Amino acid sequence: MLVEVIKQLVKIDGDNSSLEEMDNRSLGQMLRHHMRGMPYFIVIDNLLPQISVGCFEHLEDEVLSGHGSRLLLISRYEIVSKHLYYTHEMKALDSDKSWQLFMKTLFRNDVPKFSKDLEWKARDMLKKCGGLPLATIDVARQKAKQRLSGIEWEQLFDSIDLSGTLKSLEPMYHKLDEKLKPYFLHMSLFKENAIMREEKLEHIWAASGLNTRSEEDIAHSLFRHSIVEIVHPHPPPSRVKRCRIHPLLHMLSIQKAEDEMGFEMLRSNGNNRPSQSPRHRVIHCGRDKFNQFMTRDKHLVSLIFHGGGRYLDDTSQSYWKSFEVLKILDMDDFGVKKLPESTSTLSELKYLGLRNNYIQKIPDSFGGLKELEVLDIALNFMVEVPDIVNEMGSLHHLHMSNVICRKPLQVDALKHLETLTYISIYDWTYEVFSLEEKMICLQKLGIEEIDGNADVSKLFASLCRLKSLEGLTLRGFRFMSMPCLDELYVNRLHRVKLDGLLATTLPRALRDSLRIKELNLVNTCLEEDPMWLLTKLFYLCRLKLQNAYIGREMLIEFRQFQNLKFLRISELWNLRSVYVTHSHLSKLSQLEINNCPHLETLPEEIVWMEHLRKFAMVTTKHIATKIRSSSILSKIVEVDISP
Repeated sequence: MLVEVIKQLVKIDGDNSSLEEMDNRSLGQMLRHHMRGMPYFIVIDNLLPQISVGCFEHLEDEVLSGHGSRLLLISRYEIVSKHLYYTHEMKALDSDKSWQLFMKTLFRNDVPKFSKDLEWKARDMLKKCGGLPLATIDVARQKAKQRLSGIEWEQLFDSIDLSGTLKSLEPMYHKLDEKLKPYFLHMSLFKENAIMREEKLEHIWAASGLNTRSEEDIAHSLFRHSIVEIVHPHPPPSRVKRCRIHPLLHMLSIQKAEDEMGFEMLRSNGNNRPSQSPRHRVIHCGRDKFNQFMTRDKHLVSLIFHGGGRYLDDTSQSYWKSFEVLKILDMDDFGVKKLPESTSTLSELKYLGLRNNYIQKIPDSFGGLKELEVLDIALNFMVEVPDIVNEMGSLHHLHMSNVICRKPLQVDALKHLETLTYISIYDWTYEVFSLEEKMICLQKLGIEEIDGNADVSKLFASLCRLKSLEGLTLRGFRFMSMPCLDELYVNRLHRVKLDGLLATTLPRALRDSLRIKELNLVNTCLEEDPMWLLTKLFYLCRLKLQNAYIGREMLIEFRQFQNLKFLRISELWNLRSVYVTHSHLSKLSQLEINNCPHLETLPEEIVWMEHLRKFAMVTTKHIATKIRSSSILSKIVEVDISP
């Protein structure tokens, strides 16, 4: 690569073959010598992952340190280097830009004007391209050929053929590491355009027998290969909280899964793609009555329901008994109202996803699911949970919220439990020594319904015994104040979220903790400036404040927050002024300000934050216009102000 750069920038007399015999250091010195005193703009396109940016280390003084020259690297792989000033992630084209590219490709010169109805039809067709330029250009060329054959415009936009684009995307799959290919294939189990939670991805992968305990985070590895887009990052930087896969790559995952892992898709409208020996099945249901698919179920490992189908109340007992080796049953967002007792016969089940349905009661027979590792019943309003959880000895992750328990759940019997969100403070066990001996794996805990009558002293005393606990969320009960939390135990915690009105102020223990790296304050409605209260959290990396403060002024001293990289301020309805000191010490890389309707100006010290790369703001139209016209944000590379 250095040789090619030299050939373009340096005039060499005679044969260039001698360059091939020089080492990197000599090539770098030669290039640096010829570049001195002259600014250059160097573009390296299609950089491969095995080529390190370090090969340009000899050009650092001239190219990478701001002495006039600039280096632009383009790659579909994530490039990580301390030399890089900024990484810009390319996004899919929006509707208007997709339309412009389509029309420019379809008509090279004179562009006719379509009627509104015809334009709407064409734009609707283009949605299937997902804003991918490659697909948009391919479709435009198809339509140009079809038009030349005499097809009318109205018929031209009725259908779309993306097979050529999928073939062009196949190399992305073939060039994946062999260990990553199975994870990509399992993306076929999710909905198109779905925003996926990393924890669910990991649970599905693990239940399928894939290793999720590798040194490198799998979801982030897929991001590095441009397979998924990070919607919501999670600290540390190499983690992903929520992500999404492009619709065309999702289509590719379905295509490859059908070829390589026995995947089939069945639809209630009869437009099916059955497999000879299915092991993974996705059922798309419309608004019609659920149609039971009874064929070839003996070897099925995964059964996923998508769509807005009617309830499964009328499924026969024999339907569920036909799945002998089923490990994954996912009915998230499906509209389930009642769970048949016969689902308890799924003795090999490891993952049961029932999030966001209308379930009123968990059957008592579910205690027989001895192999179950993940039970997700969150976002089912007031679902009754019998005291059967203690019988699920293999349970690792239990997700629920606003549940009704006639008897306290014996969660302390679950010695493998790693995640428990959320359990009422009144259902939590306080047998301190039992917790210390049994719940040795619990890493993430959410406690809810903390009102003025709750005995938080006993709660915090029990938390001291959880030696593996790293993340804790405390939720208040509706609009009632939480009691004084000064005795909050935080010694081992890295992540804390407080969601609810605080009767006094932030807990003393929280303010003094040196371990906390992520803090989220929601609806705390503090009267004191939270930034002043948190000045001892030197290692804090991420801070989110949502309706957390009712004051008018906020002071941020970056001398105290030298490790803060992400700050989100939202719904501070009274905030009018933000002051910043020691901004040159700031390592803040991303700042978000949302729905603070009286914050009309930003602190001028922002210009001295040399690490700040991204700024986003949602505000009124008047304030948005005012902020855009100022020069404060001129040095920030990525700025997004709405409306």
